[in-house]
Amino acid sequence: MENQLLTAGAGETQPEKKHQKSVVVYDCRPGSSAAPPRTFDISNADFTSFLQALVREFSLSNDETFVISTTDRKEIDQELYKELVHGKTLQLMTSVNQELPVATQERIDYLPHYHTLVQCGMYEYYASEGQKALPYAFAELIDNALSATRRNTDIRRIEIRLLFDEAQGGPAVVVMDNGCGMTSKQLNNWAVYRLSKFIRENSTFQSEEAGYVQPDPVPRSLNSDISYFGVGGKQAVFYIGQSVRMISKPASSPDVHEFIMSKDDFERKERNKEDIYSGFIRNRKPGDCSHVDKSEEMFLQSIMREEIGKESFTAVVITGIQQEHINYLKQHFILWTRELAHTYHYYIHGVDGNVKNEMKKTESSSNIDIQISLFERSTRVPRIINLREVDNDMQTLYVRSSANTFEFKATGAKDSLVEGLIRYHPFLYDRETFPVDPYAASAEDEDEELEVLNPEGRGKRPIFECFWNGRLIPYTTVSEFPWCERPKKGGIVPLECYNRISGVLFANDRFQVSTNKLTFMDLELQLRDKDTIFNNGQGQRVNIEKEFTNWLKTCHESFDKQVMFQGYISNVTRTDVATKRQFPWAGFEAIQWDGKTYKRGQYVKTVKTKPILYGSILQFLLYGACDGDVYATGGFAQIALEPKELYDEKKVIPISKIDRMATAKAIEENIENELAKLPDQLKITWPEGNAWEDKDAYPAGTPMGPIKVEILNRKGYSISRLPGTGNIKKLVVELTVTRQSPKKDDQTKKDVQTNSHIAVHSTKWEYWFKTMENLTKIGKYTLHLQTKLSDSSESHWVGKKLPNYTLNFSIKEGKAESFKIGQVSSPVLVGVPFSVPLDFRDQFEYSTQPPSGIKPQLECSSLKLSYDGIAFGTTAVINNVRALGKIKQQGKKHTVKVRIPGLKQDIDSFQLALEPGPPHTLVVFPDGDVLSVENGTPVNFKVEVHDECQNITAHPKLAVRCQMMGAPDLPVDIVDCSNTGSGLMLTKPLSLKTVNAEQIFTVKFNIPNHRTVSSVERQLRVLPSTRISRIEVYRQEEGSDDVMVLQNSERIDWTAGDTLGNLYFRLYDEGNRLVSLQPKITSKIKVNWTAKLNAEDLAQGKLPCLGVPTQAQREHFYHVSFQDQHAVNMSFIIVPRPDEPERLRVRLGESTVKMGEVLSGSTYVEVMDQYGNKTDRLDAESVNSLSVSADGLDNEALAVEWQARAGHFCVSGIRFVSGSPGSRELSFQLQRMKEFVRVDVTAGAPAQIKLLEELEMPLQVMNGHGLETPLTMQLCDQWGNASPDQRVNIVLKTRTSQLKIKSSVSSQPVDSKGKACFVLEAISGPKGEHELEFRGFFSRNGIPGPIIKLNLIPDPNKPVKLCVEYDSRVTLCAGDIFPDFMVVVKSEEGSAVKNICPANLSMLLWKGTASGSCPPAAASTLKCSKRKDSEKDDSFCFRDKQIPELAGQYVVQFVLALDQTKHLWSKQIPLNVFANKATKLAPEIPPATPVVSNSNVRANRTLLYSLTLKIMDQYSNVAGEGLDGQVVVTVTGTGDIVIPLFENKEKRRSYSLTNGETVITDLVLLENSPGVDGAEYVLQFSPEIQQTGVSIAPYSLPFRFCNDADHQKVIVTLSKKKDRLSQTIKMFREFFDTNQQLISELECQVRDALHKLNEFKPELKRNGISALSTVSEIEDLINAKKANLTKMENQPRRKCTVPDPFRGSPQVLGKVAHLALVKDDNVAKVISWHLLGDMDCVVTETTSAAKRIYDDTHGRQQVLPLETIFWKPYDKRLPHIRNGSALFRPLGDPVFVKDLLIFPEYAESCNKVFTTLLGDTILIDDLDSANQYRRGVVQNKIQCPTILTRQGERIRCNGKFGGLQNKAPSIEKLRGQVFGAPLPAEYNQTRLQIDLLQQYRVAMQKASTVQADLNSHLMDLQSPIMTQKKQELEEQEVELQEIEKTLARTPEQMSDAVRVKRSLEPESSDTPVLPKRIRRKPLKMDS
Repeated sequence: MENQLLTAGAGETQPEKKHQKSVVVYDCRPGSSAAPPRTFDISNADFTSFLQALVREFSLSNDETFVISTTDRKEIDQELYKELVHGKTLQLMTSVNQELPVATQERIDYLPHYHTLVQCGMYEYYASEGQKALPYAFAELIDNALSATRRNTDIRRIEIRLLFDEAQGGPAVVVMDNGCGMTSKQLNNWAVYRLSKFIRENSTFQSEEAGYVQPDPVPRSLNSDISYFGVGGKQAVFYIGQSVRMISKPASSPDVHEFIMSKDDFERKERNKEDIYSGFIRNRKPGDCSHVDKSEEMFLQSIMREEIGKESFTAVVITGIQQEHINYLKQHFILWTRELAHTYHYYIHGVDGNVKNEMKKTESSSNIDIQISLFERSTRVPRIINLREVDNDMQTLYVRSSANTFEFKATGAKDSLVEGLIRYHPFLYDRETFPVDPYAASAEDEDEELEVLNPEGRGKRPIFECFWNGRLIPYTTVSEFPWCERPKKGGIVPLECYNRISGVLFANDRFQVSTNKLTFMDLELQLRDKDTIFNNGQGQRVNIEKEFTNWLKTCHESFDKQVMFQGYISNVTRTDVATKRQFPWAGFEAIQWDGKTYKRGQYVKTVKTKPILYGSILQFLLYGACDGDVYATGGFAQIALEPKELYDEKKVIPISKIDRMATAKAIEENIENELAKLPDQLKITWPEGNAWEDKDAYPAGTPMGPIKVEILNRKGYSISRLPGTGNIKKLVVELTVTRQSPKKDDQTKKDVQTNSHIAVHSTKWEYWFKTMENLTKIGKYTLHLQTKLSDSSESHWVGKKLPNYTLNFSIKEGKAESFKIGQVSSPVLVGVPFSVPLDFRDQFEYSTQPPSGIKPQLECSSLKLSYDGIAFGTTAVINNVRALGKIKQQGKKHTVKVRIPGLKQDIDSFQLALEPGPPHTLVVFPDGDVLSVENGTPVNFKVEVHDECQNITAHPKLAVRCQMMGAPDLPVDIVDCSNTGSGLMLTKPLSLKTVNAEQIFTVKFNIPNHRTVSSVERQLRVLPSTRISRIEVYRQEEGSDDVMVLQNSERIDWTAGDTLGNLYFRLYDEGNRLVSLQPKITSKIKVNWTAKLNAEDLAQGKLPCLGVPTQAQREHFYHVSFQDQHAVNMSFIIVPRPDEPERLRVRLGESTVKMGEVLSGSTYVEVMDQYGNKTDRLDAESVNSLSVSADGLDNEALAVEWQARAGHFCVSGIRFVSGSPGSRELSFQLQRMKEFVRVDVTAGAPAQIKLLEELEMPLQVMNGHGLETPLTMQLCDQWGNASPDQRVNIVLKTRTSQLKIKSSVSSQPVDSKGKACFVLEAISGPKGEHELEFRGFFSRNGIPGPIIKLNLIPDPNKPVKLCVEYDSRVTLCAGDIFPDFMVVVKSEEGSAVKNICPANLSMLLWKGTASGSCPPAAASTLKCSKRKDSEKDDSFCFRDKQIPELAGQYVVQFVLALDQTKHLWSKQIPLNVFANKATKLAPEIPPATPVVSNSNVRANRTLLYSLTLKIMDQYSNVAGEGLDGQVVVTVTGTGDIVIPLFENKEKRRSYSLTNGETVITDLVLLENSPGVDGAEYVLQFSPEIQQTGVSIAPYSLPFRFCNDADHQKVIVTLSKKKDRLSQTIKMFREFFDTNQQLISELECQVRDALHKLNEFKPELKRNGISALSTVSEIEDLINAKKANLTKMENQPRRKCTVPDPFRGSPQVLGKVAHLALVKDDNVAKVISWHLLGDMDCVVTETTSAAKRIYDDTHGRQQVLPLETIFWKPYDKRLPHIRNGSALFRPLGDPVFVKDLLIFPEYAESCNKVFTTLLGDTILIDDLDSANQYRRGVVQNKIQCPTILTRQGERIRCNGKFGGLQNKAPSIEKLRGQVFGAPLPAEYNQTRLQIDLLQQYRVAMQKASTVQADLNSHLMDLQSPIMTQKKQELEEQEVELQEIEKTLARTPEQMSDAVRVKRSLEPESSDTPVLPKRIRRKPLKMDS
């Protein structure tokens, strides 16, 4: 039986057989390793047998204490053992409360309960009532937390954390509570759907099952018993997210239980056909987060660290949160937390709710604390809210706004109980206080003019909100009961009072609710049942309706108040009332009354008082004690009478006496009228008329005064006292005069008061001040008059200054008595005025004004002086003093005296120097009267400039001008006299234009810049010369004597286009004498109408004929000239006149008109001559002769009108009603004249939308791709013409919701051409046909558009799945090679995707179990191997990958990197790595070296107490399963040495070996055993295996033998030290060996990298690239090459635009148009046209692929499978070549067409296709050459194939050519169905260069990197730390050698050495700490 108890297993129970019962046991003793659990079959075993099996299986000693417990820490005893169920997980521990050293797992099943079916009809959904259900999903989790914490005596803490910080692994939602936690059984129950609390088993054992206990009744049913059905939690977590992690710790257990459910795990199990409703509960110690993915779920670590120290808790961690939930939780944080506060209002605030009264709040307070935190980013402060702090939820608003409550109870069958509460919300005069939801949308039809707020109160809303077990059931309300409903007729209570009540119903758990607790099942029906009894709040049977009506009446009378007193101040005492009512009076700051608010400080007016009072409010008084705001009637207002300046008094008036109709403006006006009685200003009068003005100046000594002052109020009345006061306040006036300091900034200089007087009032002279005569000092003065009170001398009254008056004046200097001459400028010019300043002084020597009427006298003996007058300013100046005299000596000084009669000091003098003055006279020589000169000879005049005293003077810019007068254009001469004052003029020959006879001219000399200088005139006689001066032109017909002389500038009318001939000319000289015409003279005649002149005609005086211009619009100028030394001109003007009528001219008002509309503007028709000149030959009778015609012209709308004033026809009503837009010819005909004009007809109003380019429907689109060509919509009018109306928007819509369109725009206006282009970037949806609709919108009108049909085809190039194949039958042994993994990338259509870069495919390997989540960060990454030639090109192989050396469970997963962010993952493949071939016997942990002595103490002779040895492979994995036998222990020694014996004198001991494991126990030497003292022996453990063919290496353990205990102690000490040193030295050597190996590897890598770098250099040189030395140079060159590539790619070239959605599909080559390229444009055009019917054909490799496309397109797509093409490869020659020689010499360079095609890919297959399609078609240059070639071939009896020409012609194989069928159209008309052009030849060369450069760059970077790593490691080895480590190694090796020598000595020598050693160096037990082991880099990448 014992052998049957243990069954093979690794943690999971085997499939259950009939009557089989097994348990899983974890070894959880301290120090135990993480070994897999053992499975025990206990079907037929009792408890004792089970314990024996445990002892044997886990090698438990007889004296070892242990217990067996469940994962809930229930110790298994005899009774509980009987209740164990199959598959139960147990734990082997030293005690029940022992801490778990490692985590354990318990397999559970959580099949949904059968109630899932029974109650499936109940309401299961959260989206209801149009509300957001997310808060109620959280409410389900809070329900569970409330149930868990209901037995807490202290704070019941519930916390919701919204962790949306993705940097911490979010988003996640965590709900935590400090409740009782869950055992593993309870956690298993939680996972079972529909397992309600009434039927669940909360204990593993029936004996401990207590069952559900109904809680005791509590007020409001706040029993926290609301976790009910076993449904809500699961629904909530999977409504919020997609995965939940339950973490719980019960108080009864030190372990934490953790369980995970996720949608991905369910789907994985379903795919793998595993049990869906099964899983594992992880049992671990608190704070253990080793199993958490640190990179993806960092927040879990902090949550798990919080577990430490907690007695019990539960945490619900929800991940996979939907994005819409995240947005809602962030954006509406306040809203949904407010909803939660409403739901749990009474749990949070107690039975009375959230009342304001702190005392009541304390009495009914709750210990529930619910806190919600929102963490978004680490840099942002978290948003935290405690639901207790929410004060705007509806229940709080109801509680706080109610005035009284009415409580009742309703009892029914089966102990059902409802506690009810009705609240009264009173009316507050101007508004209802029934609360309104602050977040509810306000009614749009609310009347804004209503004066009363919320007039309806509750309105039509239900009265009662419903609570179940204390929490809100949000979607159930009860409108009313019959006893509280609004009566139809009036009663003792006003009807509106029924709208002022709200209520709450608290139902116990006898009433059924839905599983998600959103609605009651039948609450209202049960309450309306006839058996339901309603009682009052005390449970008494009463008439509930009467009781409620009385309560409502009382509320109305007590709480509906008129006035609201606000802002309570304090209670005061009034002394102005009767003694018994003097106290208490409550003071308030404001009241609300009659819709108005009156506040402290506000002005009011009384009504019905005598007199009417005006005042400002001080406070409001209400009789009675108050402590806050209150509603009441009556009350008083205390006011201060206004204005305060008149009435310093307070009054108390009833509030009813306040005039509510008085406006603030009227009150303020009355107060202002009262203020007008106060003193306002001073009135100043001067009785003697000597008034002093403000800011005036007065001479010193001027008397001031007397002054009379009057005090006036605002009304202008004179007053002498203050009005309105009881005590008379008289007024006085104070006068002060002060002289101001000259320096305002000088603080030492102060103003000086010169006068001060006070005047009292007199009835005769008011206030009087006498004359003041002491103002003699010069300066600024201030006179100030101030009103003051007579008794106090105060100048202010009640804070305001009394009237005052200020006069500012100044005292100035007196009369002048002497003078001084100021500075006079010298020298002065003759006759030039200058000034003499005079400074006058008064008697005080102050500068002053000169006396009036003074006449200064100037005296000088050598000069004549004069002046104009004297100017008076700040000083007196003698102006315009002029000195005259002849200058004989330069620089001479003259003395000038000034005398002013009438002054005490009347004379003064100064010195003056004189120089020549300004020009005054112009003198001209010679001075004769008339000077004769012939025209053409010079005239000489000399001029001099004199000043006023005949002194020659020079002056700047002194220019003398000479001008001849008497004729126009006479010469002018100017000479500069600035330096000398003289000059010569008219020195050049005189040349006058016309001198017919002797002429006398006047020559005028003047100085332009000195107009004061008189001009001088001289007479000049000019005699005429013989040169030509006039031309005369005349016309004389041949043979006629009539002469018509043309006058100069004459206007001549002549017929347009005619010729004016017979023109002649005559020449006259200056004397008007006719000049004989000589060829020398006539050759100088020029005309402007022709350049060709006949010399003979000119010699006869004849001019060339003149052609009159054809245009009559303007005048034309004609000119005849004689060109000699001077020019003689003659001109005339010809005005052309219109010729006879010849044609019509039409002028359009507008040249553009919309189709169907009338051409705007008028059209005018005029009659023109042959040259286009308008004639006047039209009249009104010609209207009927005018006809108008055009294509599509509406003749009925046409109208013609004659406009006499303008002389033309006006045509209107031109409209086109048919045809297409464009230019139309409009024909106008009148008699024989006809004229055409063009009108641009544009499209009409938009009426329809068309697809611009007709497409073959349906369009073939690959799923996830877009259309290659955009869809262009054309807006058209009703005639189908394109309409460019840009006001029209075209909208793209899908007909089905499954079709998803990614487009640049979904709606856009049309462009200027009426087009709208839609680029469909990506189209995705289910396979099959779909429809797109385009529709236009203009204003609100719709415009129909086309419907586009699409056929979605799966994308053969889009990876969607990774399929992995490998030999799963192969046993994976540690250290071996994995079998080949073949990975196939599947596309959407299920085919393999080939164009995958192997570098993007990786294999991830890690230790653990498949969980479906992302691989851990520590997973090993292996790369794809190079594909072999024999392998398929659609699969990727991972071969020769080494299996890990550590046996265990591993997971392999493959990943394809689609881009930097997107990855495609394969399924996780679990792998079991088994131990390799058994090779050795060894312990798991090597023991220390034993040291024994030959002693009678058994402990000193014991070699081993217990040593477990296991058979292992070469990698130390346990590999002895199934190997049995024995292990023989012997002792060996070196050489011929005495061998010690075991007990019983045995030389060998045997131990049983079972499953490759043995336990060596109590291995003891014989007492007084032989042996050499101090010698080292070896224990040899040799396995003897029963199975044959198995060879296992023995295990050797050295030990030391001593003869006595003292020696043993020494040996033990040295052995321990030796072991420690050996271990340390081993670590050091491994460390240095690793470093040395790393250096070797790096050196090898450097050599390889340099070798590879050198290999590239010749290759680069062969491709024309010079050597580059740096990476930056390489990158610059790569960028330049790439730019060149881009430039070549972007160059305009011919491209094929035929859409090809099938290209890239498996076994599909593509459409024919894309398979070939043609270089020449003409060749491409003619070949594309020839194959036009085949260009759209899809070429496939197989018939099945062709059939698939055929089916997908419903037969619309033509296909061509390659396997059906008959093709025989042979090298065929042109027809004209036979046997290697030409039959004739062809023209036109014939060539096979297929030889001109370039195949970018699939060359062999394309050769087949085009050979089939083209056959032997030949291309020749032109049609003639083609016909000649065909004729030559046919004449040689040879079949001639079809011939194409480069010019686009075709000769069919039957010889037919010509016609449109055999002529290729232009390349544009092929509409993209043309073979593309290849890229330039240098393109491929550049691509090759870029590839080489990129490889060269990588090689250089790798060489640089490995060289830098090598240098870094070499520097590290030379560092001081490494040097110190080497030194420590050497020292420890020396020390080890000394210890080994010491151990080899005799005992005496050894004792001495040990004593010396101990005295010199104390023993240290510390092991040196080595630096972190350097990670070894692989030599090469894994292939």
